[in-house]
Amino acid sequence: MGADYYKLLGIGRDASEEEIKKAYKKMALKWHPDRNSGSEEASKKFKEISEAFEVLSDKQKRTVYDQFGEEGLKGGGGPPPGAGAGPSGGFSGFSGFPGGGGNTFTFTSGPSEFGGGRGGFSPSDPNKVFETFLSQMGMGGFGGLGGMGGIGGMSGMGGMRGGRSGASAFDQDDSMNGFGSFGGMPGGMPNGRRNSRPQPQPPSGSTPSTPSGPSEITRPLKVSLGDLYQGTTKRLKVGRRLLDGTMEDKVLEIDVLPGWKSGTKIRFPRAGNEQPNGETQDLVFVVEDKPHEHFVREGNDLVTHVKIPLVEALTGDGSKRVVELLDGRKVQVPLPGGVVKPGQETRLPGEGMPIRKGGTNSKGDLLVKWEVAFPERLTAAQKEGLKRVLG
Repeated sequence: MGADYYKLLGIGRDASEEEIKKAYKKMALKWHPDRNSGSEEASKKFKEISEAFEVLSDKQKRTVYDQFGEEGLKGGGGPPPGAGAGPSGGFSGFSGFPGGGGNTFTFTSGPSEFGGGRGGFSPSDPNKVFETFLSQMGMGGFGGLGGMGGIGGMSGMGGMRGGRSGASAFDQDDSMNGFGSFGGMPGGMPNGRRNSRPQPQPPSGSTPSTPSGPSEITRPLKVSLGDLYQGTTKRLKVGRRLLDGTMEDKVLEIDVLPGWKSGTKIRFPRAGNEQPNGETQDLVFVVEDKPHEHFVREGNDLVTHVKIPLVEALTGDGSKRVVELLDGRKVQVPLPGGVVKPGQETRLPGEGMPIRKGGTNSKGDLLVKWEVAFPERLTAAQKEGLKRVLG
């Protein structure tokens, strides 16, 4: 059963736009992680209500959700091509649709997240949703809300390092996530970058321009563990909306470097939608690991599980098992000496993921965790034999 976005915000299904905003503001302040330091429940709640608001505050997403539920929304069960949509910007975000084969993907940053009925809705960063909400409400950060410890403003993603094709990439390990810079909060980080660029002020007596959307659009870039091990090049076809209402397509290339981690961010400045205020949105892709059939990444180490029969666990001194690595090489892994216990590990140094710190060519380790396959049943004779041997 899908999530009940209305229930998460504590509103009825006929709630107005203002009621949705008011409910979200109340719930977001209540469950914001900075008010509930270290609370996993608060972080989860904050993420859930941000997702609920992102959907219900957008007329098109709300319509799809009301008709098809969360599964239909995220599964791409949206309106057919050509269905009406609101203006660009706001919370519409940057939707992705499978396109072509291999390492080519298609993303569209226009107003509709459901064009062609494929792709589906992917929730944005809850911190970004909250920041965008505050800026559109004219609050400019936490400073105008009170009761939040005097937090002066919000920043985005710092610690950028140079990338390819005009893009800049930075690792999650070296960046300040979420709000980053807290001007008046004890223990805050004063060196964060602001996520929103300063908006030009209209001349005195003039009419303010139409509010623009967020200064950047963030979407996940799913990469296989093998590609993160060896490196690859991803080609992304991007459609962006121009001020005259037309769409422009371009192809971006991302060189995925060996050792990149989930959370690595790649920024393409001014590659998104053109805004009414003359600014152009940045496109930011965030690397996500695709699950692998045999390996799990733990930092710079790789973990795999190898199953052996009970008799070999008891008697297999000197036995080895062959493990095929992500680059296709096969290594012989010796069983631990003596009786092998379930969960016991064998570590192979230097056979893990590439390490990108300090300009070295080193790698993490491979951890083989041994699983012991116990027999489903034993005959009476086998039981007696075991008693004689082990008793």
